[in-house]
Amino acid sequence: GLAGLWLAWRFAGETTRHQQHRLDLPGQLAAIAALGTLAGALIEGGALGWGSSFVVAGFVLAAIFAVLFVWREARAEQPMLPLSLFSRRMFALTSIVGLLVNIAFYGLIFVLSLYFQQVNGLSAFATGLAFVPMLGAVLPANLIAPHVAERIGAPRTIALGAALSAAGCLALLLIGAGTGYPAICLQLLAISGGLGLLVPPLTSTLLGSAEPQHAGIAAGVLNATRQTGSVLGVALFGSMVSRSAAFIAGLHAALGISAAVLLAAAALIWIGASSQAR
Repeated sequence: GLAGLWLAWRFAGETTRHQQHRLDLPGQLAAIAALGTLAGALIEGGALGWGSSFVVAGFVLAAIFAVLFVWREARAEQPMLPLSLFSRRMFALTSIVGLLVNIAFYGLIFVLSLYFQQVNGLSAFATGLAFVPMLGAVLPANLIAPHVAERIGAPRTIALGAALSAAGCLALLLIGAGTGYPAICLQLLAISGGLGLLVPPLTSTLLGSAEPQHAGIAAGVLNATRQTGSVLGVALFGSMVSRSAAFIAGLHAALGISAAVLLAAAALIWIGASSQAR
């Protein structure tokens, strides 16, 4: 942290401040309401059933609030999120990919922590240690990502990372109650290594697609979409494993959905970038 502060102070230039920019409070409230009702409906869907009136009402309200948010942002003089940014193809694509990737990755981190403790009986401390190799794979993948992107291009590097994580999810479908850690370690490394490979070019591509004066908003959009994906992934996958009797089936479903979401992200960025190039 101290090294980061020193580097920012030493090398980063100041951006232009807009002193007259006002807080878009209606936009903030609409966005919070949309995400909150959607996450609540996903969480309760596993316990109450997807046809429950409470769950259906949550999805309807989430849709209404989302429409209100877009309507507000399209008409506000100083919107929280300028919708014109999404007219840029790569900005829109990388934002969607960030959302999809985090649905898969952080949703799986949540259910795997429950698997280690509730199914395999590991302590909370041992579960934390089980994730250390995963997190350790992210750093070297981050370091080689710029070199890979330089050789094959950023969109293809993002697609490669997403496909690698998807392959790890599919290979993990053999997991069951009592599966030993050595039998799943390589799959976990593939999932996290793919994430480490795609995040640096994802960030640079999104920021590079926005005008310099919108760099702060662009970075905020990437963070917001990724955190939204984390919320939705944890809510959805958590609802799938909420019943202990069907935990393994729910875990397998979460892995299948994660693989599909990651492959969709890879195809989206690959095809979208190829179309833009043509």
